[in-house]
Amino acid sequence: MRFDTYTEGHDAFVFELDNVLYPEKDFFLQVYYLFSQFMEYSEQLEAPLLLKFMQECYAESGAEQLFEKTARQFNIPEKYKLNFDLLQRNVRLPLKLLLFEPCHQFLTEIVAAGKPIFLLVSGNPEAQLNKIKQVDWQGLEQYLTVYFKEELNDQHEVQALTYLLEKHQLQGKKVLLIAEKAPQLPHADLSIKYLSIDKLFLR
Repeated sequence: MRFDTYTEGHDAFVFELDNVLYPEKDFFLQVYYLFSQFMEYSEQLEAPLLLKFMQECYAESGAEQLFEKTARQFNIPEKYKLNFDLLQRNVRLPLKLLLFEPCHQFLTEIVAAGKPIFLLVSGNPEAQLNKIKQVDWQGLEQYLTVYFKEELNDQHEVQALTYLLEKHQLQGKKVLLIAEKAPQLPHADLSIKYLSIDKLFLR
């Protein structure tokens, strides 16, 4: 698989993190495994049943309100919400998070072309940095420049991208954004091109 069309036509590349560079479910399912083991030790709940329920909830509706759903189902005391949240921010995973193979190949070719790679990350910076540290980058981490939207005091991609372009003196029309979904806010003013991660997988 070659990515010459992209690497030759752009001066820089901006990637989102979750479900773009790696499958986010690989992170959450390991967190749920560790939490179920903790609850078996702390409250004598059956870890396999707890884990199965959490996996099914995640598959059905994602990570939102998952502790609350699980707590209702298994009568878990509210005090364990803190443990659950801390685990997601500070967890040391049993297994490294693996890059999607097309992304690994694309990143490798960008590095070979000598062009900069930026991560523009949404969510809690502490939790997201913890994820980044546990990705198996295979040496590519040294070529990444990371920006957290929350630390830029703005959740909107347009403002975050504007900051990135200005700081690195880049022209929007020469930058490619690789994301899970099309940006909700207009990027026309920045002239930044968008590439769906699904399209990247189909190359």
